[in-house]
Amino acid sequence: MRLEKLQLLNFKNYRDAEVVFDGSIHCLLGKNGSGKTNLLEAIHYLSFTRGASGGSDSANIRIGEDHFLIRGHVEVDGRRNEISCSYAADKKKRITENGKDYTRFSEHIGKYPLVLVAPADIELVWDGSEVRRKFFDTLLAQVDKQYLEQLMVYQAHLRHRNSLLRMFSERKTLDRDLLESYDLRMAGAAAYLHQQRTLFVKSITPLVVKHYGFLAMGSGETPGLQYVSDLDTLDFKKELTARLDRDIAMGRTTIGIHRDEFLFTLEGHELRRFGSQGQQKSFLIALKLAEFDSLEQKNGFKPLLLLDDIFDKLDDERIGQLMKLVSNGAFGQIFITDARPGRSLEVLKKSGLITQNFGVGSGSIVKV
Repeated sequence: MRLEKLQLLNFKNYRDAEVVFDGSIHCLLGKNGSGKTNLLEAIHYLSFTRGASGGSDSANIRIGEDHFLIRGHVEVDGRRNEISCSYAADKKKRITENGKDYTRFSEHIGKYPLVLVAPADIELVWDGSEVRRKFFDTLLAQVDKQYLEQLMVYQAHLRHRNSLLRMFSERKTLDRDLLESYDLRMAGAAAYLHQQRTLFVKSITPLVVKHYGFLAMGSGETPGLQYVSDLDTLDFKKELTARLDRDIAMGRTTIGIHRDEFLFTLEGHELRRFGSQGQQKSFLIALKLAEFDSLEQKNGFKPLLLLDDIFDKLDDERIGQLMKLVSNGAFGQIFITDARPGRSLEVLKKSGLITQNFGVGSGSIVKV
């Protein structure tokens, strides 16, 4: 898979920009705040119909304007497609492929996969379980269309059920038949999601172990992933009924796969509590490389790889190991941002890699 051309109109700090990508490794070089990460954000839109930062679409409109447009020309297995994403403050967001609108954005997810490695990834270790669930949900949604459909079903019915619980609490009323309809649909979706999460953690863990061992250069440390769910031991449908009084009092559903946890471990100990910064970074990179492998295995082609500011976040040894993978052809098309051009270009040159370099600043992208 290759992104051949990217066009931006009124996106972030770009009024009107176009860039053509040649080769496989593209370095986006410029000072902090120049708009390097904004370019990666635009590429992320083409894959996921939204930005990686999680902000609102309206926040991505250039100041003083009322709309933005992102257009990409992508080649997959010899077929060239044009993807566009447009958003206007007074209209709905539009995603098109070769001029045809998607009626459901979920149909687009997984067709143009990418892996983003960014400074914010550390939140996967440090933050609460919601961040880790989102990571695995996003990855599973790219490799399994039914997973995304069932996740949307579960989340929609969970919202409705919680609204009903709050209403029943306020009005001191209860409609058991109405709740039962939501419980049944949630239970069916939850069973599928739980099964797929369980199987996926089993399949991705050996990949994480392999990549961690490579990055840590034979340290002998063993990383691990543990999936912990209420559904491991409980009958979800029966528990929803048994906990009804508590749920009404709390105004929310207190059991379910929306509470699942994915634990990261090293030598059997929780990475967040016992891992050093170097160990945590090695684990995160290993997890992202495992994500890359999973997407490649599913699709039969390499996803895009976006490396945002990694030269500033990793030590020389881990950078060196990562560059070995790059030089050995483990990846396809790579986009790298760096605020210190001399550093990244020197590392890449030492690895014998040919790069296409762009200077980014003041809303412009110039080949250098």
